[in-house]
Amino acid sequence: MSHEPPRWGRRQLLRTGAVALGGAGVGWSAGAALLPAEPTASTSGRPGDATTPTSSAPTTGNATVEFHGAHQAGITTPPQAHLSLLGVDLLPAVGAEGLTRLMRLVSDDAARLSRGLPALADTEPELASRPARLSVTFGFGPSITADLLSNSGARLDPLPAFRTDRLDPAWGQTDLVVQICADDPLTVTHARRMILKDLTGLARLRWIQDGYRRAHGSEPEGTTARNVMGQVDGTINPAPADPDFSRLVWSERDGFAGGTFMVVRRIRARMESWDRVDRLGREAAIGRRLDNGAPLTGVNEHDQADFGATDQLGLPVIDPASHMARAHSTDPRQRILRRVYNYTVPDVSRPTGEDSGLVFIAFAADVEQQFIPIQQRLAELDRLNEWVTTIGSAVYAIAPGAPVGEFVGQRLLDQ
Repeated sequence: MSHEPPRWGRRQLLRTGAVALGGAGVGWSAGAALLPAEPTASTSGRPGDATTPTSSAPTTGNATVEFHGAHQAGITTPPQAHLSLLGVDLLPAVGAEGLTRLMRLVSDDAARLSRGLPALADTEPELASRPARLSVTFGFGPSITADLLSNSGARLDPLPAFRTDRLDPAWGQTDLVVQICADDPLTVTHARRMILKDLTGLARLRWIQDGYRRAHGSEPEGTTARNVMGQVDGTINPAPADPDFSRLVWSERDGFAGGTFMVVRRIRARMESWDRVDRLGREAAIGRRLDNGAPLTGVNEHDQADFGATDQLGLPVIDPASHMARAHSTDPRQRILRRVYNYTVPDVSRPTGEDSGLVFIAFAADVEQQFIPIQQRLAELDRLNEWVTTIGSAVYAIAPGAPVGEFVGQRLLDQ
């Protein structure tokens, strides 16, 4: 009588390995030690074989981003070309113990994949061999920080309602967020699939927000990105070399030092009406030139804007209601680290045949002091509001980075 071989799932493999090696803790660390230091691939060159170039020259696919460290990757990491943002809810019966198991699983897989190694029990290990600067970032929503992390400094409040929001619950607040970024879309897709497998029995997926920027290598490094509306987007971002960068981005709260807070806003652009606005009208609404992002009072992108300048008729050169003017503040605390991606999904009900806009992601050490005042000014009066609408909104506490041997959020959950 023939017997089918047993079907091995991830959790069966974990349990079996742990018993064989004398316990769950030993099984975890020993399993990691069995992995090769670097991914291997066939170089036979025979027809039909998967081959890798014999040249030692580095490629985009081989580039890695370190997963472990004082801060999580994917925050100050130069933005990769592709994004997949996952909104996740814990199942009702899952408490601190279940969240601990979940974070241990996803952290281990993310660390492996970031190195170009397959996830544990990866059924498509060849897809992991090109990390392409993969970064995976984890965050906790207000319900988690209040109920399961209340002893840490991670606690945060939901974002308030803003006057111009038209929020769709489908893109709303979730318990957890996972930001997956890489310069290769197949790498992102594979990492997402591995992370989603880890959620089985512990959490469920609520939404996915995919986004894109220019393809890696299509512009010089450091070039400010453009959004689907044609704007240079992110000129005033603080840089890690700035003296106030740490204060603006990294929390100093007891029990949460080295963490940060993430704001996620899904902003729909009404491209069918934006297309009817001439170039001068677009630049007036933004307050910047479209060709290079310079303020209307300047020549180059990073020129200081002169909000008091007037034209021959005595009118402000930069409209006080322009997006640039409304976002501007003289308060040095009101700065955020933007990490913006475009989104485009088919929608045949719209004249353009698609729904386009921004997956707006921002990081701040204090959302209440840094982000909310800016957004309130924009909601009160911003000429761009005629063409953009926020349809999704959420906020998360991004745990400090995990040292080697720990998982993300471990020290928060241990408090």
